[in-house]
Amino acid sequence: MKFLDREISPLGMGCWPIGGPMFTGDQPLGYANSDDAESVRAIHAALDGGITLFDTAAAYGAGHAERLLACALKGRQDALIVTKIGITIDEDSKRLTFEDTEPDTVLPAIEACLSRLGRDCIDVVLLHQNGLSVEQAGPVFDEMEKACTAGKIRSYGWSTDFSESAAAFADRRRFRTIEHAMNVLIDAPRMQDVVRDRNLTALIRSPLAMGLLSGKYGAGSRMSDQDIRATSNLVTRYFQDATANPAFLAQLDAVRDLLTVDGRSLVQGAICWLWAKGGMNIPIPGARTVGQIKGIAGALSYGALPEDVMAEIETLIDRDAAELHSEKER
Repeated sequence: MKFLDREISPLGMGCWPIGGPMFTGDQPLGYANSDDAESVRAIHAALDGGITLFDTAAAYGAGHAERLLACALKGRQDALIVTKIGITIDEDSKRLTFEDTEPDTVLPAIEACLSRLGRDCIDVVLLHQNGLSVEQAGPVFDEMEKACTAGKIRSYGWSTDFSESAAAFADRRRFRTIEHAMNVLIDAPRMQDVVRDRNLTALIRSPLAMGLLSGKYGAGSRMSDQDIRATSNLVTRYFQDATANPAFLAQLDAVRDLLTVDGRSLVQGAICWLWAKGGMNIPIPGARTVGQIKGIAGALSYGALPEDVMAEIETLIDRDAAELHSEKER
């Protein structure tokens, strides 16, 4: 597919898991068991598997994911980097404060990302505040436009699940990307319509439902207390009380055979479902090991799920029985 006038594979690597520990107050917001050396190997494996888009954020590991990505991508200017700003970070304490949307903080935040990433220009910078009002977001994007003009960034967009937010800025020439949550368990038809109709690109976060769609976590699995999936910080309850949500597990069981059609793994089937939903979708599953990213990249050899399989999935899955993904009230 074409993204920012370049031909790329329609698949990216999400870098939240490689960021390691980060906190709001004393509550963990990161994934457990990250290892820097293995993360670098995973990034290299992604490149070897045909993945050249990497989605990160200043917030991931409070700057650590960006620094690690810079190390792994040294000399690889062909790699596309998407990062996000809008959350203040303290790199020493690994803490996030969630308040960084004043216009005069935008250009300094971009400069800080450039420094951590070791780049002269970033391909995409996204606003990392899901529910910010359109009125508050406008001045932020004005500053991002200035960064484009200055050659600091190539384009910008928003990480948001609100379709009206995406539509409000879609006519801006350099507003090109929306990052939003979507997977076989939760749909986002209104956002998908905006992205398709306004000729945007959708980076799909949570394509594997925070790992639940990998099939690794059954009813008896328990998450580490240092893992975000063991906290109350989850917007969508894929996990609850540090275990996989049984309602979501039931939905997965209902469509498991269809997702694994023609030899696909569950992970690959979940990614292929997103491609079948629209050619503008780039899933960005998070990964922190070589094995994980190799399995993810294997989806490229299959492509979108067949139409008849997609239709049958819709007859079997009951999203209301788990948690319908709708646009939340601010």
